[in-house]
Amino acid sequence: MRLAFFGDIVGKTGRRAVEMHLPDLRKRLGLDFVVVNAENAAAGFGTTEKICNQLFDLGVDVLTLGNHAWDQREALTYIEREPRLLRPANYPVGSTPGAGANLYDLPDGRRVLVINAMGNLFMETLDDPFAAVERELSAAPLGTVADAVILDFHGEATSEKTAMGVFCDGRASLVVGTHTHVPTSDTRILPGGTAYQTDAGMCGDYDSVIGMDKEEPLRRFTTRMRTARFEPATGEATLSGVFVETDDATGLATRCEPIRIGGQLSEHIPA
Repeated sequence: MRLAFFGDIVGKTGRRAVEMHLPDLRKRLGLDFVVVNAENAAAGFGTTEKICNQLFDLGVDVLTLGNHAWDQREALTYIEREPRLLRPANYPVGSTPGAGANLYDLPDGRRVLVINAMGNLFMETLDDPFAAVERELSAAPLGTVADAVILDFHGEATSEKTAMGVFCDGRASLVVGTHTHVPTSDTRILPGGTAYQTDAGMCGDYDSVIGMDKEEPLRRFTTRMRTARFEPATGEATLSGVFVETDDATGLATRCEPIRIGGQLSEHIPA
């Protein structure tokens, strides 16, 4: 199976990068399934039903969220109606709308489990992410129930993300981090066969401070004063993500490469 995951879409310019590049990339790489983190898609804060539908129309199969999941109030009700939109699985069970994982059927009968979880280090504290991921992996094991498993681990600390990769090794096709918006250069396949990258990067303008117009973040760092709202940068965005090819028999990764197209970063498109 050929899978792709793309990091946090930041505002309109990030959505434009998906629109410009994903349809062609899906054909070029023969992608079977595409997951994108959309928690910053609506002007940098959350997402909306309209934006999600636009992304689905462009060839995205599943959207994940993170600490900005509820910044747009409509997400609280929309997520109950849209199984292709996931929030972190370690929100309190029984009291949070939506789901943190789901099993998706491909037209050929293969099934992909997608899990969204959020780290606790330097983040809003939720339930134990390792216990939440264990629960979802046990419910739909790779190679028996699921033909592929993708985990978006939304977190700040590289140590916590790396630990999650080790925790899932051999039980997931891909574990990839989001939230810090900078693509890491540790794209690899772990010893047990799980593809891993600490952060996928963002779909956004890198002439910025992690996707936001530079002026206000710089002012806050230098003066400690909040004088304006963060606004997404509006230059050309880079589409940043990870490409994974899996073994049909095991669901484990046989190939893993970064994807970077457009914008300011050096380009890398898997052959």
